[in-house]
Parts: sequence; structure tokens; C-alpha cells
Amino acid sequence: MYVLLLISTGIVIGLIVAAPIGPVNLICIRRTLAYGPVNGFVSGLGAALGDGVFAIVTAFGLTAISQWIEGFSTPLRLVGGVMLLVFGIHIFRSDVSQLRDAEGGSLRESGSRSLLRTIASTFALTITNPATLFGFTALFTGIGSLAGGQTTFLDAALTVAGVIAGSTIWWFMLTALIGIFHRHIDTAVMRNINHFFGIAVTGFGVVVLGDIALKLI
Repeated sequence: MYVLLLISTGIVIGLIVAAPIGPVNLICIRRTLAYGPVNGFVSGLGAALGDGVFAIVTAFGLTAISQWIEGFSTPLRLVGGVMLLVFGIHIFRSDVSQLRDAEGGSLRESGSRSLLRTIASTFALTITNPATLFGFTALFTGIGSLAGGQTTFLDAALTVAGVIAGSTIWWFMLTALIGIFHRHIDTAVMRNINHFFGIAVTGFGVVVLGDIALKLI
């Protein structure tokens, strides 16, 4: 029962962290609509791996790494903000007439290399957001936390596994649901979706960079 409790706690934390609609969610939704549910889900896996890294830092009490992340929070956020701007502009300017061709052709041709880039991009976006670390600390503390408690290596490992599983479950459900509709969306609708998501993701980047600028003034 105790093992199930640890894993269930991790799953709940993973779902809570992954579910809020933010830039990574928007990017995964857009990729699902453009390229299909497999590409969208793989994008989500990149975010799940990033969540797993922060969960490991929190659960195992890696104080030195945590302090290092906090110490470099501004440069990390700066990189993340620039990446969001690049993603947003790229999404906004995407040629929707090529998306259906990419869905059936180029992605299959590039195979694992393309999917690896897909994972890497969302992993980078997740890992350059130090606020996620603080969120994990709060969640681990508030939901039967491992942070600060006397726990074993196995306890921490089981909870981290639960976090990754919870995050993965969210991305699977999201992309499976969106994937049901993506083939029924025509070029005009896809163009509007690209513009909306492009502006939204760019907006997140502007907010991040603006907040950094305000704190430096």
C-alpha cells in the first residue's frame, strides 16, 4: 500500500505540473494538429523528462544542484524567453500548405532524428524554467512530500517515477483527444490556429523577457 501511495502521489504531482495551459501545452497541441498525435505526444515526452529532472532534484534533496539552478535562474529564464519568441514566430509564419505534406512525408523520412529534435525542444523549454523547481518543492512539501522528510532512496525513486508517469499520462490524453480532430481541420482553420498559438507563445516569451528586464532595472 505504501508503494502505491508513493507512486500515486507522484502521478498526482505530475498531472498538476503538466496540466496548466502554458507554452509547452500550446506547442504540443499545435504539433498534434499539424503533424498528428504521435509528434504531439513525443513533444509532451520532452516536457515529461524535464519535469522528471526537477522531480529528481526535489525528491533526492540535491541541494547543490538546486542552488546552482537558483543562482542561474536569470540566464536560464532569458534562454527560455528567447526560445519562446523563436517558437512563437516560427509557428505564426508556418506555411500551412506544407503541413499536410510534412505529416505524411518528411517526418516519416527523417524518422527518429526528427522525433529526437522534437523531444529536445520541449525538454529545453521545460528545463529553462526554474519556477518549475519551486513548484515541485511546494507540491512535494504539500502533498505528502519527500522534501525535508526522512525517506529512503527507493521512496524518492518511486515518487519520481510517478511524476514522470503522471506527466506522460497528461500528454497522452491531451494529444489523443486533439488527434481525433486534427484530420478534419482544413487549411484555413490551421492558419488561424497557427496565428493564435504563435501570438500566444510569443506572448509568453515577451512576458518572461519583460519580467527579467523589470527586475534588472
